[in-house]
Amino acid sequence: MPDLVTVVDHPLVQHKLTLMRDKTTSTAGFRQLLREISHLLAYEVTRDLDMTTRRIETPLQVIDAPILDGKKLALISILRAGNGLLDGILDLIPAARVGFVGLYRDEGTLKPVQYYFKVPDRLEERATIVVDPMLATGNSAVAAVDLLKQAGAANIRFLCLLAAPEGIACMTQAHPDVPIVTASVDERLNDHGYIVPGLGDAGDRMYGTK
Repeated sequence: MPDLVTVVDHPLVQHKLTLMRDKTTSTAGFRQLLREISHLLAYEVTRDLDMTTRRIETPLQVIDAPILDGKKLALISILRAGNGLLDGILDLIPAARVGFVGLYRDEGTLKPVQYYFKVPDRLEERATIVVDPMLATGNSAVAAVDLLKQAGAANIRFLCLLAAPEGIACMTQAHPDVPIVTASVDERLNDHGYIVPGLGDAGDRMYGTK
C-alpha cells in the first residue's frame, strides 16, 4: 500500500461499510449510513490540520487553548455522489467553505467530462479536502485535483469510501502530494470500471435512481 493511502479500519467504519455494501439496504438506510460513516472518516482526514492557541477564560481560569489555525477549511464535493460525504463532514465542520466540481464519466472512454466548477476563493491559504465516495479508475479524482491546483490549492487531501488499486495507482502517479483516506481498498475494477466487490453506484443508491 502506498504511504499516501490511509485505510480507516476502525470497527464502526467497517461495520457501517458492510451494511452499505448489502444490496438489500434501503435508499434511506444507505443515505443515513453514508452520513454516519463520513463523520468517522472526517476524524481521520483532519487529523493533522494546523493548530494554534487562543487565550480564553474558563469558569475557573484563563488558559491558552488549542484551536484550528489559518483560513477556514475548503470542502470540495465531486458531484453528485460526493454530496453524501460532504453533508456529514459539514455536521462536524459547519464553518467550512464548500465548492463543487461537476464531472461525469463517459461510459465509452471512462474519462471524466467537466460540466461545473465553483470553489471558494483563496484556496492557496486553505486546507482542501476533496470528497467522492468512490476512487475507481481515478480519472475523475485526478481531473478534480488538476482543476483545484489550477485554482491555487496546494494543501489537498482526498477522502473516499472505497478505492480500487487502479484508482490509487492513477491518483498517486498524477498527484503524489495528495494523501488518500479511505474505508477500504477493494479487489479490482470490472470491465465497466466499477469497483469489485464494491457497493454499486453510490449516487444511485443514495438518491434512489438508476
